[in-house]
Amino acid sequence: MQRSFKLIYLTLLLLLCVPFGALAQTSSINAYSPYSMYGPGELLTPGNAQMRAMGGVGLGKRTVGQINTINPAAASSIARKSFLFDVGIDGTHFRNSQPKYDQSGKRVSTSKTGYNTANIHNIAIAFPLAKSLGASLSVAPYSSVGYKINTTDQNESNWADIGRVQYGYEGMGDITEVKLSIGWMPWRKFSIGVAAKYYWGYIERKYQTSVTDQIIGTEKYSSTVCTDEYLVNSFKFQVGVQWSPISTDSQILTFGATYDLGGALNPEVRNIVSTGSNINSSNNKAREDISTLSLRVPHQVGAGLFYRNRTIAFGADYVYAAWGNDNTSFSENHDAQSVNVTYTNTHTVKLGFEITPRSSDVRNYLNRMSYRVGARAGNYYQSFGGECINQFAITAGIGLPVKVWGASSVNIGFEYGHTAAPKRITVGSKSVGLVSQNYYKISIGFSLFSGDTSDYWFVRQKFD
Repeated sequence: MQRSFKLIYLTLLLLLCVPFGALAQTSSINAYSPYSMYGPGELLTPGNAQMRAMGGVGLGKRTVGQINTINPAAASSIARKSFLFDVGIDGTHFRNSQPKYDQSGKRVSTSKTGYNTANIHNIAIAFPLAKSLGASLSVAPYSSVGYKINTTDQNESNWADIGRVQYGYEGMGDITEVKLSIGWMPWRKFSIGVAAKYYWGYIERKYQTSVTDQIIGTEKYSSTVCTDEYLVNSFKFQVGVQWSPISTDSQILTFGATYDLGGALNPEVRNIVSTGSNINSSNNKAREDISTLSLRVPHQVGAGLFYRNRTIAFGADYVYAAWGNDNTSFSENHDAQSVNVTYTNTHTVKLGFEITPRSSDVRNYLNRMSYRVGARAGNYYQSFGGECINQFAITAGIGLPVKVWGASSVNIGFEYGHTAAPKRITVGSKSVGLVSQNYYKISIGFSLFSGDTSDYWFVRQKFD
């Protein structure tokens, strides 16, 4: 018990050190992409550091010493007289690239930007409720918004009549998912589960225009700042099943499936528009409107398998989300001068593999370590100007056991991802370049297990 508390104290100390170790231009947001300008923003891969090092697989995963928050049916695998705690942190470096075109459609340059982010990814606990009945509670980011774009009006007549007109777009915030899962195994080798999910968050998106190098001394032209504040509070539900046709002391093969009911997210949007003269700031005026955005979280179906024996483990998942079908009446930017943004159904495939040479080798620590690789591929849930965006990621990681015969571990994961966009789209009569993105992510997770095969939190001690 004392050793377990020391691990928790170490975890908290490391979390406190994260903000001080961040590099310049590092923030606590989980995304940095112009595509997060719309809807709920960038959707994040669920699961802890162990799962994400294996490409994010987990629908069929059943492991006594690890928390599975992807499929609620897995909560039934939690051992009696045990307690699990998991926390993870992420650090990501983003590299964005966007081609630039002139009026004739000729490519003239490429704009490149970089950004660093660091944040807590997930916190979860799991515990038994009764025989063959368990529960887990997790807090993790569902989506994140992060972007900052500045452009200058290229119309030379405006330069001559007004001055240099600049446009700024900026956004940040996230939506957090709080998930309570209960899993029950009514029959041997078969489990069912249900989860209640609460989405809450705050997103701020800002648009502003300003005039620099103003050449006229009148108050005819005004600066404008438009701020949209999104407030999210919504409940959703998920059901899951797991079936293990092979389940022995030496190996287990499990098929898993989940279904998310989806439903209205309906964020409240507070729109604030402030206008003011560039000459006299005391003439600023503000207008505020409150509305509800008719955005829906999609119905989602996932299916997968997971196999494990004493040495290897591998899994595969497929996830379908009906973003397009559930948001047919909702789209953004129908203005002819803007990029038309519509929602599209997504298909995602995940693959993962793990090897632990000899988990009980007391002489060689390297043999007790777990080595993981994985991959993930799919399409983005929005299309831009009629063009779909593809995404893929390659993952790897290691698991460092804390003690022999125990399930507590420190897990380190690495991920390289790429968002592949077409080189250009046409807006009106102009060629507009879409942003392609590369990112490099490192994840650190602390998985603490206490139970019959590890520490003894639930055993009454007769002697000190």
